[in-house]
Amino acid sequence: MAPWLLSAKTGIADRSGEQIRGGSAGTLRILGRDDTDALRSLAEQDPVANIFVLSHLESTRTAAPTAAGGRVVGVFDDDGGLTAACWAGVNVVPVGVTAENGPEIGQYLARSGHRYSSLFGPAEAVLSIWSELQHSSPRPFDVRSDQPLLQMTAGTRVAPAPGLRYAQPSELDVLLPACAAMFEEEVGYSPMSGGSHHYRQRVKSLIARQQSLVDFDASGQVVFKAELGTVSSSAVQIQGVWMNPAYRGRGLSAPYMSAVVEAARQVAPLVSLYVNSYNTPARATYEAVGFEQVGTFATILF
Repeated sequence: MAPWLLSAKTGIADRSGEQIRGGSAGTLRILGRDDTDALRSLAEQDPVANIFVLSHLESTRTAAPTAAGGRVVGVFDDDGGLTAACWAGVNVVPVGVTAENGPEIGQYLARSGHRYSSLFGPAEAVLSIWSELQHSSPRPFDVRSDQPLLQMTAGTRVAPAPGLRYAQPSELDVLLPACAAMFEEEVGYSPMSGGSHHYRQRVKSLIARQQSLVDFDASGQVVFKAELGTVSSSAVQIQGVWMNPAYRGRGLSAPYMSAVVEAARQVAPLVSLYVNSYNTPARATYEAVGFEQVGTFATILF
C-alpha cells in the first residue's frame, strides 16, 4: 500500500509511556515526549542508517505519538536505558534493533493490528522484526533482503553534469510522469493506481522543499531526475533516481549522480543511498561516482 494514501493510515496511536510488556530483550513501551533526547542520542549513533527517525525528530521535536497515528516503540534495559527503538506509522523503521530484540518488537506489531506499507532499514533489524510479524501480516508484495547502503566518503570522482537543477513548481506536470515511471520500474506498479491526487501532492511537496532535482532536453522532456528524499541536519538520503530510457547507455548517469551529490552536500555533510543488490548498472554508476558500501538494508513492501 502506497504510504501517501490515506487508507494506509489505520488505527490509533498507543498512549505514550504505556508499558507494552517485559521480555528477555528488555521492557517495551511507547515513547513519549520525555524520551525525545534518548531517542535522538540512539539514532545519532548512525546518522546515515537512522536518517528517517532523525528527520522526523527534527521536524516534530518529539518522540511522542503523532496525530496521524505514528508512534515509536522503545526497548529499555534493566537500568531504564533506551537500547533500541522502532518507528511504527505508515512504515516500520527500526533504530538500533538487533536479532535479539527484533522478534519481540515484531510480536508487538503483530498484536497491534496495524497495517503497514513497508518495513525498511538495516537488514538484521528488518528481518528479525519480520520473523514474527510475518505470521499475522498480509503477504508482502516483495521482500528485498540485500540492499547495499552506500555513502560518499570522499569527493566525487566524476565531473558533475552542468544542467541539473532544482525543479520549479511550474514543472510539476512534466516531472510527474517521470516520477511515476521511476516508481513503476522500481516497485512494479503505478503509484497512481489508486488515483493521482496523493502522489501528485507528494511530488509537489518535494519540489516546494527544493528536494527535487531535474534536467530537461531541448524539447522539454525529462532527461534525468532524482530527489533528496530524506533529509536531516547530518545527512541526505538520495532517492528516486531515474534516467529517461531514450538517454540510457550514453554515459550520462555518473555525471548526473555526481551533480546530485554536489547538491546534497550543500544541505548536509553526509550523502547516502541504498540500492537493490541485483541492480548491477546502478551499482556500477554509484561506484564510479565514489559511493562505498557502509551497511546493508532490507525492505519489505506491501
